[in-house]
Amino acid sequence: MAKKKPLILVTNDDGITAPGIRALIDVMNTLGDVYVVAPDSPQSGMGHAITINNTLYCDKVEVHKDQPQKEYSCSGTPADCVKLAVNEILKRKPDLCVSGINHGSNSSINVIYSGTMSAAVEAGTQGIPSIGFSLLDYSLDADFEPVKKYVKQVAEQCLENGLPKGVVLNVNFPKATAKELKGLKVCRQANAHWVENFDKRTNPLGRDYYWLTGEFVNEDKGEDTDEWALANNFVSVVPVQFDLTAHHAIKDINSWDLS
Repeated sequence: MAKKKPLILVTNDDGITAPGIRALIDVMNTLGDVYVVAPDSPQSGMGHAITINNTLYCDKVEVHKDQPQKEYSCSGTPADCVKLAVNEILKRKPDLCVSGINHGSNSSINVIYSGTMSAAVEAGTQGIPSIGFSLLDYSLDADFEPVKKYVKQVAEQCLENGLPKGVVLNVNFPKATAKELKGLKVCRQANAHWVENFDKRTNPLGRDYYWLTGEFVNEDKGEDTDEWALANNFVSVVPVQFDLTAHHAIKDINSWDLS
């Protein structure tokens, strides 16, 4: 009796036609039955936002007619896409959710702003093994071919072994050729942050407006971090938990006079 193929949900935050998600779909089609539910327009930096004050639309589309996946374009955020997929579109819970491949880094502190990772986290909260993939190249002409074998390797292992409860994976690829890539490295999130600036301007009507700019500062010198791995042409794999409780701080807070 033939083994049932895994059901794989694919989403992203760059939009359903972005080159990164098309590369991810190509790989997932070799592993299982693929459903794509992705935003109809770019949603980068949306974090875990969900739509509650507007209507949501989700339409079946055909982006590439010669491929087997079923695709839906959603007017909402990446987290909306996962919620709609699991509750309205799919007939059963997927065996795996993959998000990306994002155009740009989601390493270190970027994980908390990322729509790519928030989609993976949303699936994780629903008990679905989930992975967010990102490539450190913001160009629409980014080359995803060198990373496809690593995408497949991590996804296969996730399907075979599952993930610890409450954990999803944040996988980042350096911008490198296939020859330059040194392999996978399981890491911790680097202690880094953004120093933000706002570029203040005035429009022709005299009203001030702002562009957010900033500099990424990595203060972490450890060689076990995602930033170190990426700087040295390794693929970083960071297990991320969505229980935000600071368990180590409970004892200290309990010592306060809160009676």
